[in-house]
Amino acid sequence: MYHPQPIRTWAAHERPRERLYAHGAAALSDAELLAVLLGNGSMGCDAVATGRALLAGAGSLGRLLAEPDDLPRVSGVGPVKRARLIATLELARRALGEGLVQLPCIQNPRDSAEYLRARMRHLRTEVFACLFLDTRHRVLAYEELFRGTIDGASVYPREVVRACLRHHASAVILAHNHPSGIAEPSRADRDITLTLVNALALMDIRVLDHLIIGQGDPFSMAERGMLVA
Repeated sequence: MYHPQPIRTWAAHERPRERLYAHGAAALSDAELLAVLLGNGSMGCDAVATGRALLAGAGSLGRLLAEPDDLPRVSGVGPVKRARLIATLELARRALGEGLVQLPCIQNPRDSAEYLRARMRHLRTEVFACLFLDTRHRVLAYEELFRGTIDGASVYPREVVRACLRHHASAVILAHNHPSGIAEPSRADRDITLTLVNALALMDIRVLDHLIIGQGDPFSMAERGMLVA
């Protein structure tokens, strides 16, 4: 329901904060949750409407989560509110990875698939990232190494090797997203994967998988036998 009046004048059972206390955060819409974070809106635009404008500008909640540093410009959201939102969204992203880091080890690259899907599925441009693992396949770090255009990112093997050495990794899971949503490897994807497998093998670093993130389940190149020539 749209209200032209400030939220403080709404009926108590319609105010986002009161609804959160009464029914829990899951009962609130995405815009209402953003309204709670914002605290207030601007002249002629309440916090819920401002939340809707943020979601509309980003395109979806997933894209807002995926790229918090690139929040859409919305009236009533100045530097303080932007900083508050960016910090909160970053906390949400880090929370996604806590369970992954706390795993005793990654028994199967699929253990990391949902984390990588949550981090990368909604990105608007192609990003190449790595999960760095120790000798027991415990997660050391996640790092986005290359960003590109909507249909490709240049990957430099020397920089991947350097990043693995910097993190003292013994194994690595490669990942990149396809903004088109089609999680099928291109010929270039297969070629760069084999190049990285061979380059990292010289440093005694094993590539466990290369996951391609699109719509639906990530595509595992290891499961399809694509890590060998």
